[in-house]
Amino acid sequence: MKKLITVILSLTLILALAGCGAQSSTSSSSSSKGDDKKVIKVGASPQPHAEILEKVKPILKKQGYDLQIVQFTDYVTPNKALDSGDIDANFFQHIPYLNEFNKKNNTNLDYVAKVHLEPMGVYSNKIKSLKDLKNGAEIAIPNDPTNGARALKLLAHEGIIKVKSGDLISKLDITENKKNLKFQELDAPQLPRTLTEVDAAVINTNYALQAKLNPLKDAIAIESKDSPYANVIAVKKENKDKPYIKALAKAVNDPSIKKFIQEKYNGSIVPAF
Repeated sequence: MKKLITVILSLTLILALAGCGAQSSTSSSSSSKGDDKKVIKVGASPQPHAEILEKVKPILKKQGYDLQIVQFTDYVTPNKALDSGDIDANFFQHIPYLNEFNKKNNTNLDYVAKVHLEPMGVYSNKIKSLKDLKNGAEIAIPNDPTNGARALKLLAHEGIIKVKSGDLISKLDITENKKNLKFQELDAPQLPRTLTEVDAAVINTNYALQAKLNPLKDAIAIESKDSPYANVIAVKKENKDKPYIKALAKAVNDPSIKKFIQEKYNGSIVPAF
């Protein structure tokens, strides 16, 4: 009788362990499957980011992924949506802006692919050259730290002002301003609309394009093409190695996308890969 009970208990234990193993295996398989998804939601500015992503769609479709583009018109909401998990990635910002956003908002966002450069330009409805700026003239620049610094560095490069060295400079870091220029800091999307009011505005290329401004023809000054501000695909750091994110990163760096950028934007936007 004791032997029989021992055998029964042993069999029960073996079956229980087998059940746990099967459950663990199922759980592990489910977890692995959960690392991939077939619908990828990417937040993007309308131009040129969403336009570029439209060309990425068929590349991903061949791999079984459905790329859904969610358009945003500001520089804050896309990162908040990414951090909260409402979207899987976003495409609108350069690396210094992403780093500054993480620092200010205690987020853990990262990038997986550099896609293109958008040289920032100076535009004006009132003058044809920065040399024509009069004493006390007003210039509008972006009010976010990275793009504001970028705008001031562009003006310094053109010899209009002098500024302190550093990544994040503001108008308080102007060391020489012989023409007593006044700087108006505004949300980047508003800058094209200020051209009827200010003497000049330093505008990000995506907003210039939306306002039907051609950076190569309409800008009176523009960043060089070796600008370090590459626009990237940003994701949550913990998702960088997920299969669908790797597929997205590879697709945006496809040779056909490089060709599209070169032909569509004719040098006003340049591939960064």
